[in-house]
Amino acid sequence: MANRFIFSSESVTEGHPDKTCDTISDAVLDACLEQDTASRVACETMVKDNAVVLGGEITTAAEFDYREVVKGALVDINYDSAYAEGTDYSYTCKFDAQNFFFMNLLGQQSPDIAQGVDAEAAADKETAEQGAGDQGIMFGYACDDTPELMPAPVAYSHRLGEAITKLRKDRVHTWLRPDSKTQVSVEYVDGKAQRITAVVVSTMHAAEITTSEIREVLKRDLIEKVLPGELLTEDTKFHINPTGLFIVGGPEGDCGLTGRKIIVDTYGGMGRHGGGAFSGKDPSKVDRSAAYMCRWVAKNIVAAGLAGRCELQTAYAIGFPDPVSLTVDTFGTNTVDEAKIEAAVNEVFSFKPADIVSQLDLLRPVYRKSTNYGHFGREDDTDALTWEKTDKVEELRAACGS
Repeated sequence: MANRFIFSSESVTEGHPDKTCDTISDAVLDACLEQDTASRVACETMVKDNAVVLGGEITTAAEFDYREVVKGALVDINYDSAYAEGTDYSYTCKFDAQNFFFMNLLGQQSPDIAQGVDAEAAADKETAEQGAGDQGIMFGYACDDTPELMPAPVAYSHRLGEAITKLRKDRVHTWLRPDSKTQVSVEYVDGKAQRITAVVVSTMHAAEITTSEIREVLKRDLIEKVLPGELLTEDTKFHINPTGLFIVGGPEGDCGLTGRKIIVDTYGGMGRHGGGAFSGKDPSKVDRSAAYMCRWVAKNIVAAGLAGRCELQTAYAIGFPDPVSLTVDTFGTNTVDEAKIEAAVNEVFSFKPADIVSQLDLLRPVYRKSTNYGHFGREDDTDALTWEKTDKVEELRAACGS
């Protein structure tokens, strides 16, 4: 009997309150790295109604106007009353780049943490090498569901999120507003995606458009154009703005915080997550950099044909350079012995924090590009998102003797 199950994953657009916070935090990180690649950044953001609050710790030589960085991010997202000018639709959201309350509560990184991370000796420090910025576990995952080697449900959810944002920013439908969510349910048969059973799209909109119009337009211009036609059937359920109205949205409708969409950021729940958020953190924080590293390695393993699915886990002690563990799991899909794959990983890659930064060239202001529609599976700019490259395939095959 065939093994059948349905798996669902969601995505949110950059105008979702939590993603707005991620976007601001990564914009601040990039602003620091543009001037000072040695910046240590842990920037948290909260948004509510018309207020933006920054908190966390930053040590940097960069000098810039934090409010202007925030405003630029909001204008780019289209939380901007100027966006609706010249259209037939109103902008009624309280959250507006042209008029918002701003509070900056950023402080400096603890010197105790700094001495553990710095690549130099210190009193009672176990090593003079650069250490991990914190303890923790990190995961990376890849599978052959899609060309980008991501699980199908989250990949399709992200595609819908990107496409509805493009419809808005290209002004194809000027009644669209920035806060949107998507969700796709996929039926698997014997481990392979066979059909899409349900699609959910909820989007904030101008008051002047009717729900029936929204449902007709988004089914036609979004869902049917983005999702693979062979996976949509007469039994696929479509839930478009199922509450009926979504006029009050964004930070006016819900408080937003950095780091609350970590499953959206990774594998939609199909691959595990260590718990640490990414946005607003410089690459000395292994929550971010080691998760990127694990994705890079897992993706190269699958791209090399060594497995159909692969998950890596690694773990660190704060202030210490070598990971305390590294595990490779191919879920029985491996084409060579798992022990050979793990040995090849250790031969080809280094998981020390300083080496991760070097191998992936992470001291560049590229993080704003990673913030939305998944940190993984984005192949539109692998020069920036280096962890999506499949540039170690041949080395892995050679190390495995295949």
